[in-house]
Amino acid sequence: MVEKVEFKKIRDFGEVINDTFLFVKQNFKPLMKVFIYLCGFFVLAAMLSAIMQQIGIQNAIRSGIGAGADADAAFTRFAQVFTFNYLLLIVFVMANYTAMYVTVISFIALYVEKGKVAPSVEEVWAYFKYYFFRVLGSSIIVGLFLICCFVACFVPFVYVFPAMSLFFPIMILENADFGYSFSRSFKLLKDQWWVSAGTIFVLWIITYASISFASLPAIILTLFSAFTEGSKGISNTIVIISTTIQYLCQVFMVLPIIGTCLCYYSLNERQDNTGLLERIDKFGKPNTDIHATPEEY
Repeated sequence: MVEKVEFKKIRDFGEVINDTFLFVKQNFKPLMKVFIYLCGFFVLAAMLSAIMQQIGIQNAIRSGIGAGADADAAFTRFAQVFTFNYLLLIVFVMANYTAMYVTVISFIALYVEKGKVAPSVEEVWAYFKYYFFRVLGSSIIVGLFLICCFVACFVPFVYVFPAMSLFFPIMILENADFGYSFSRSFKLLKDQWWVSAGTIFVLWIITYASISFASLPAIILTLFSAFTEGSKGISNTIVIISTTIQYLCQVFMVLPIIGTCLCYYSLNERQDNTGLLERIDKFGKPNTDIHATPEEY
């Protein structure tokens, strides 16, 4: 029998990747149940907003055929694209990503707290409603910070992205405020930036590759419609099908979130040895296997 994933241990690059998939495999049903219950509404809302926005863009393209190039025509086409649906899309996409982060990290927090036992929807919901708006507000600031770093010649973005990936696990797993989470994310990466950054970037590459592969039918349909419809733009049916597939594929987002949490626990263990101290505290107690977590310090 394969031992359940222990989060509080030091891991190298390969172990983080392997244990990410192992954790999903061992907890697939309860994790997906929690994901559907708590993230389903936000995925659906973002998907419907995206469909309406894409259809609006296609209508604007069709209505723009043969139109003049004067300022009034340009303003009209601009207004057809940047509508209230566009604002709704931004709001629901942010809420969607926040819900996914809060749900998965809360699931992991309770899994660790309960001694490697998958939590119920009700237990995760208690965490979810407590952290959702805190994470949502913080994500706006973090997002603006990352955008500024990206604009500044891209190099600062590459440097701070691994730290900001640890930001939300720290906020939820340590019940920390914004300032503490921000500073601790950089402290944890001290002397471990290259390994952690490489692991996080590989996790995101795997995620985007998985999403792209699963979305391949939608991509093919979109390209086929674009070629066959020509100047008429993509048909509304293809927009609905392709957008639905793309949003359903967001379930793969659990991979980098789980992997980032594994990185957090590994870095935390290197600095504070919390898991090791807990196992030392269990010496002599009945029904305790002190050799269940092999590792070196």
